[in-house]
Amino acid sequence: MAEHHHDDHTAHVTPLRTYLLAALALLVLTIITVAVAFVNLGPLNDVVAVGVATLKALIIVIIFMHGRATSGVTRLVIVAGILWLAILMVGTFDDYLTRDWLAIPGR
Repeated sequence: MAEHHHDDHTAHVTPLRTYLLAALALLVLTIITVAVAFVNLGPLNDVVAVGVATLKALIIVIIFMHGRATSGVTRLVIVAGILWLAILMVGTFDDYLTRDWLAIPGR
């Protein structure tokens, strides 16, 4: 007779309170984003907006996408996505910050 082996894997259950707190945090961060849009912080407006967006993305990945309780391959995909985003942001900032380095006649 064949033996059946049952692994002791239990499903990760996130409490409802965690979801509610995460949703509240996302709502507060959205309000902060809108409020900062109406305040002139100069070049810091973009920094604050990107910082708040990063916090919101982290909350979504960690809580709603269960990034904390996931296995190796999924964590690898999350890290690869963050690395790819960092590469894209560095390339964008590099382009933006070095636009005026070449003196083009007529400009």
